[in-house]
Amino acid sequence: MTALPSFDLAGQVALVTGASSGIGRHLALLLAAAGAKVALAARRTELLAEAARKIAAEGGTASPIELDVTRSDSVAAAVAEAERALGPLSLLVNNAGVTVAKPVLEHTEADWDHVLDTNLKGAWLTAREFASHLVDRGRPGRIVNIASVLGLRTIRHLPAYTAAKAGLIHLTRVLAMELARHRVLVNALAPGYVETDFNRDFLRSEAGHRLAARIPLRRVGQPDDLDGAMLLLASPAGAYITGAVISVDGGHGVAAI
Repeated sequence: MTALPSFDLAGQVALVTGASSGIGRHLALLLAAAGAKVALAARRTELLAEAARKIAAEGGTASPIELDVTRSDSVAAAVAEAERALGPLSLLVNNAGVTVAKPVLEHTEADWDHVLDTNLKGAWLTAREFASHLVDRGRPGRIVNIASVLGLRTIRHLPAYTAAKAGLIHLTRVLAMELARHRVLVNALAPGYVETDFNRDFLRSEAGHRLAARIPLRRVGQPDDLDGAMLLLASPAGAYITGAVISVDGGHGVAAI
Protein backbone atom coordinates (compact mmCIF):
# COMPACT_ATOMS: atom_id res chain seq x y z
CA MET A 1 0.00 0.00 0.00
CA THR A 2 1.27 3.49 -0.88
CA ALA A 3 2.25 5.50 2.18
CA LEU A 4 0.08 8.53 2.82
CA PRO A 5 1.72 11.95 3.20
CA SER A 6 2.54 12.90 6.77
CA PHE A 7 1.08 15.96 8.44
CA ASP A 8 2.63 15.04 11.78
CA LEU A 9 4.67 17.80 13.44
CA ALA A 10 6.09 15.74 16.30
CA GLY A 11 9.63 16.90 17.05
CA GLN A 12 9.11 20.32 15.47
CA VAL A 13 9.44 23.61 17.36
CA ALA A 14 7.37 26.50 16.02
CA LEU A 15 7.49 30.22 16.71
CA VAL A 16 4.14 31.92 16.03
CA THR A 17 3.98 35.71 16.06
CA GLY A 18 0.76 37.53 16.83
CA ALA A 19 -0.32 34.46 18.79
CA SER A 20 -2.30 36.27 21.48
CA SER A 21 -5.62 36.25 19.61
CA GLY A 22 -7.43 35.62 16.34
CA ILE A 23 -5.83 33.62 13.55
CA GLY A 24 -2.42 33.54 15.25
CA ARG A 25 -3.80 31.97 18.40
CA HIS A 26 -5.80 29.45 16.36
CA LEU A 27 -2.79 28.42 14.28
CA ALA A 28 -0.64 28.05 17.40
CA LEU A 29 -3.21 25.69 18.91
CA LEU A 30 -3.37 23.79 15.61
CA LEU A 31 0.39 23.28 15.43
CA ALA A 32 0.44 22.09 19.04
CA ALA A 33 -2.37 19.63 18.32
CA ALA A 34 -0.30 18.30 15.39
CA GLY A 35 2.61 17.59 17.74
CA ALA A 36 4.80 20.68 17.61
CA LYS A 37 6.15 22.54 20.61
CA VAL A 38 5.00 26.13 20.19
CA ALA A 39 6.50 29.46 21.22
CA LEU A 40 3.59 31.90 21.47
CA ALA A 41 4.88 35.41 20.72
CA ALA A 42 3.13 38.78 20.94
CA ARG A 43 3.00 41.94 23.02
CA ARG A 44 -0.01 40.93 25.17
CA THR A 45 1.67 38.37 27.40
CA GLU A 46 -1.36 37.76 29.62
CA LEU A 47 -3.26 36.38 26.62
CA LEU A 48 -0.26 34.30 25.59
CA ALA A 49 -0.15 32.72 29.04
CA GLU A 50 -3.81 31.74 28.76
CA ALA A 51 -3.21 30.10 25.36
CA ALA A 52 -0.15 28.29 26.72
CA ARG A 53 -2.24 26.91 29.59
CA LYS A 54 -4.85 25.68 27.11
CA ILE A 55 -2.19 23.88 25.06
CA ALA A 56 -0.73 22.30 28.20
CA ALA A 57 -4.17 21.16 29.33
CA GLU A 58 -4.58 19.36 26.02
CA GLY A 59 -1.24 17.57 26.38
CA GLY A 60 0.93 19.91 24.35
CA THR A 61 3.95 22.08 25.11
CA ALA A 62 4.02 25.85 24.74
CA SER A 63 5.93 28.85 26.01
CA PRO A 64 4.69 32.47 26.03
CA ILE A 65 7.25 35.02 24.83
CA GLU A 66 6.93 38.80 24.74
CA LEU A 67 7.65 40.17 21.26
CA ASP A 68 7.38 43.47 19.43
CA VAL A 69 8.04 42.60 15.78
CA THR A 70 8.81 46.21 14.88
CA ARG A 71 12.02 46.14 16.96
CA SER A 72 14.96 44.06 15.78
CA ASP A 73 16.31 43.65 19.32
CA SER A 74 12.98 42.27 20.51
CA VAL A 75 12.88 39.86 17.55
CA ALA A 76 16.41 38.58 18.24
CA ALA A 77 15.60 38.11 21.92
CA ALA A 78 12.37 36.24 21.13
CA VAL A 79 14.08 33.81 18.74
CA ALA A 80 16.80 33.10 21.29
CA GLU A 81 14.27 32.67 24.11
CA ALA A 82 12.06 30.35 22.04
CA GLU A 83 14.98 28.03 21.35
CA ARG A 84 16.16 28.17 24.95
CA ALA A 85 12.70 27.26 26.23
CA LEU A 86 11.65 24.62 23.71
CA GLY A 87 14.66 23.37 21.75
CA PRO A 88 15.89 23.80 18.17
CA LEU A 89 13.50 25.95 16.15
CA SER A 90 12.24 24.61 12.83
CA LEU A 91 9.13 26.61 11.90
CA LEU A 92 8.17 30.29 11.87
CA VAL A 93 4.60 31.46 11.35
CA ASN A 94 4.79 35.20 10.61
CA ASN A 95 1.29 36.28 11.62
CA ALA A 96 1.61 39.54 13.59
CA GLY A 97 -0.47 42.25 11.98
CA VAL A 98 -2.56 45.38 12.47
CA THR A 99 -4.92 47.38 10.31
CA VAL A 100 -6.15 50.95 9.99
CA ALA A 101 -9.41 51.43 8.07
CA LYS A 102 -9.81 54.95 6.66
CA PRO A 103 -10.32 56.51 3.24
CA VAL A 104 -6.97 57.01 1.55
CA LEU A 105 -7.07 60.80 1.88
CA GLU A 106 -7.58 60.49 5.63
CA HIS A 107 -4.68 58.10 6.15
CA THR A 108 -1.89 59.82 8.06
CA GLU A 109 1.82 59.15 7.86
CA ALA A 110 1.56 57.65 11.36
CA ASP A 111 -1.20 55.29 10.17
CA TRP A 112 0.95 54.17 7.25
CA ASP A 113 4.03 53.62 9.39
CA HIS A 114 2.08 51.72 12.05
CA VAL A 115 0.70 49.22 9.53
CA LEU A 116 3.79 48.84 7.35
CA ASP A 117 6.15 48.57 10.32
CA THR A 118 4.14 45.73 11.81
CA ASN A 119 2.80 43.85 8.80
CA LEU A 120 5.76 44.09 6.43
CA LYS A 121 8.88 45.32 8.21
CA GLY A 122 8.03 43.15 11.22
CA ALA A 123 7.60 40.07 9.04
CA TRP A 124 10.92 40.80 7.32
CA LEU A 125 12.78 41.34 10.60
CA THR A 126 11.42 38.11 12.04
CA ALA A 127 12.03 36.06 8.90
CA ARG A 128 15.57 37.42 8.59
CA GLU A 129 16.42 36.65 12.22
CA PHE A 130 14.84 33.19 12.09
CA ALA A 131 16.51 32.27 8.79
CA SER A 132 19.90 33.55 9.96
CA HIS A 133 19.50 31.49 13.14
CA LEU A 134 18.91 28.33 11.08
CA VAL A 135 21.60 29.00 8.48
CA ASP A 136 24.23 29.70 11.15
CA ARG A 137 23.47 26.28 12.63
CA GLY A 138 23.13 24.41 9.34
CA ARG A 139 19.54 23.41 10.06
CA PRO A 140 16.59 23.23 7.65
CA GLY A 141 13.27 24.85 8.42
CA ARG A 142 10.06 26.44 7.22
CA ILE A 143 8.66 29.96 7.18
CA VAL A 144 4.95 30.51 6.60
CA ASN A 145 3.95 34.14 6.12
CA ILE A 146 0.31 34.99 6.76
CA ALA A 147 -0.63 37.25 3.87
CA SER A 148 -4.18 38.03 2.75
CA VAL A 149 -6.52 37.95 -0.21
CA LEU A 150 -6.12 41.75 0.01
CA GLY A 151 -2.51 41.35 -1.05
CA LEU A 152 -3.86 40.02 -4.34
CA ARG A 153 -6.86 42.27 -4.95
CA THR A 154 -8.07 45.73 -3.97
CA ILE A 155 -10.52 47.20 -1.50
CA ARG A 156 -11.35 50.70 -0.33
CA HIS A 157 -10.12 52.25 2.91
CA LEU A 158 -7.17 49.91 3.54
CA PRO A 159 -4.29 51.38 1.51
CA ALA A 160 -1.53 50.59 4.00
CA TYR A 161 -2.82 47.10 4.78
CA THR A 162 -3.19 46.05 1.14
CA ALA A 163 0.24 47.48 0.28
CA ALA A 164 1.82 45.62 3.20
CA LYS A 165 0.22 42.30 2.31
CA ALA A 166 1.13 42.65 -1.37
CA GLY A 167 4.69 43.38 -0.29
CA LEU A 168 4.68 40.35 2.01
CA ILE A 169 3.67 38.10 -0.88
CA HIS A 170 6.55 39.33 -3.01
CA LEU A 171 8.92 39.12 -0.05
CA THR A 172 7.85 35.50 0.40
CA ARG A 173 8.94 34.69 -3.15
CA VAL A 174 12.30 36.42 -2.80
CA LEU A 175 13.01 34.68 0.51
CA ALA A 176 12.05 31.34 -1.03
CA MET A 177 14.47 31.88 -3.91
CA GLU A 178 17.39 32.93 -1.71
CA LEU A 179 16.90 30.45 1.14
CA ALA A 180 16.23 27.29 -0.88
CA ARG A 181 19.94 26.44 -0.97
CA HIS A 182 19.92 26.51 2.81
CA ARG A 183 16.96 24.07 2.93
CA VAL A 184 14.64 26.73 4.34
CA LEU A 185 11.24 26.65 2.65
CA VAL A 186 9.24 29.88 2.53
CA ASN A 187 5.57 30.06 1.60
CA ALA A 188 2.56 32.26 2.25
CA LEU A 189 -0.99 31.55 3.31
CA ALA A 190 -3.46 34.12 1.99
CA PRO A 191 -6.71 33.94 3.95
CA GLY A 192 -9.87 35.63 2.82
CA TYR A 193 -12.29 37.09 5.33
CA VAL A 194 -12.05 34.82 8.38
CA GLU A 195 -14.32 35.40 11.35
CA THR A 196 -12.50 36.21 14.60
CA ASP A 197 -13.30 38.19 17.74
CA PHE A 198 -11.84 41.24 15.99
CA ASN A 199 -14.26 41.30 13.05
CA ARG A 200 -17.19 39.16 14.19
CA ASP A 201 -19.62 42.04 14.76
CA PHE A 202 -18.96 43.47 11.30
CA LEU A 203 -19.16 40.13 9.49
CA ARG A 204 -22.51 39.39 11.15
CA SER A 205 -23.89 42.82 10.24
CA GLU A 206 -25.87 43.64 7.13
CA ALA A 207 -22.72 44.99 5.47
CA GLY A 208 -20.90 41.78 6.38
CA HIS A 209 -23.65 39.68 4.87
CA ARG A 210 -23.40 41.69 1.65
CA LEU A 211 -19.67 41.00 1.59
CA ALA A 212 -20.24 37.28 2.09
CA ALA A 213 -22.71 37.27 -0.80
CA ARG A 214 -19.89 38.33 -3.14
CA ILE A 215 -17.75 35.35 -2.16
CA PRO A 216 -18.31 32.39 -4.53
CA LEU A 217 -18.85 29.97 -1.61
CA ARG A 218 -21.35 32.48 -0.16
CA ARG A 219 -19.85 32.55 3.33
CA VAL A 220 -16.91 33.99 5.19
CA GLY A 221 -14.26 31.66 6.51
CA GLN A 222 -13.81 30.18 9.94
CA PRO A 223 -10.37 29.69 11.50
CA ASP A 224 -10.67 25.93 10.99
CA ASP A 225 -10.80 26.52 7.23
CA LEU A 226 -7.10 27.42 7.34
CA ASP A 227 -6.00 24.19 9.00
CA GLY A 228 -5.38 21.98 5.97
CA ALA A 229 -3.27 24.53 4.10
CA MET A 230 -1.31 25.44 7.23
CA LEU A 231 -0.46 21.82 8.00
CA LEU A 232 0.53 21.20 4.38
CA LEU A 233 3.05 24.06 4.44
CA ALA A 234 4.37 23.15 7.91
CA SER A 235 4.64 19.36 7.62
CA PRO A 236 6.59 16.71 5.69
CA ALA A 237 3.68 16.58 3.25
CA GLY A 238 4.83 19.94 1.85
CA ALA A 239 8.53 19.13 1.54
CA TYR A 240 8.74 20.20 -2.13
CA ILE A 241 6.73 23.42 -1.83
CA THR A 242 8.51 26.76 -1.63
CA GLY A 243 7.64 30.18 -3.00
CA ALA A 244 3.94 29.30 -3.08
CA VAL A 245 1.03 31.52 -2.08
CA ILE A 246 -1.97 29.42 -1.11
CA SER A 247 -5.28 31.29 -1.07
CA VAL A 248 -7.90 30.09 1.40
CA ASP A 249 -10.69 32.50 0.64
CA GLY A 250 -13.78 30.70 -0.61
CA GLY A 251 -12.96 31.82 -4.15
CA HIS A 252 -13.00 35.51 -3.25
CA GLY A 253 -9.73 36.15 -5.07
CA VAL A 254 -11.16 35.04 -8.41
CA ALA A 255 -14.56 36.67 -8.03
CA ALA A 256 -15.39 39.82 -9.97
CA ILE A 257 -14.74 43.03 -8.06
